Amino acid sequence: MKEKEKVREIAEESHLAGLIDHGTELRGELSFKGSFRIEGYFQGKIFSESLLIVGEKGKVEADVKVGQLIINGEIRGNLQAKDRIEVHNKGRVFGTLITPRLMVEEGAYLDATCQTTEIPAAAPIPETEKKLQT
Repeated sequence: MKEKEKVREIAEESHLAGLIDHGTELRGELSFKGSFRIEGYFQGKIFSESLLIVGEKGKVEADVKVGQLIINGEIRGNLQAKDRIEVHNKGRVFGTLITPRLMVEEGAYLDATCQTTEIPAAAPIPETEKKLQT
């Protein structure tokens, strides 16, 4: 993981609005403001405009609509992110992904249908992505 990404992940984790910790199982509908991390098991529906992080020990079976999604554990379902989805090297994804930006790290497992959408007009394109587009 690059140094810049580590710093961003640490900053995002320090502002967690909630956590489903390892050893915890929860079923139902989840909505939140601020970042949320799942290290346990969740089944149901997840809605938020914010960041959802599925940790290495996390297992999620859900229909998901969030602002951003970072996957380090296992997730199954229809996954939709307004800004981006990141699947890191220990991530395992089964289902459908819909997002304007998709990042899949080497070593990640992806058994999914992927669809990219237009980038929302309000979201600025990072400088690194501008360089790639030219």
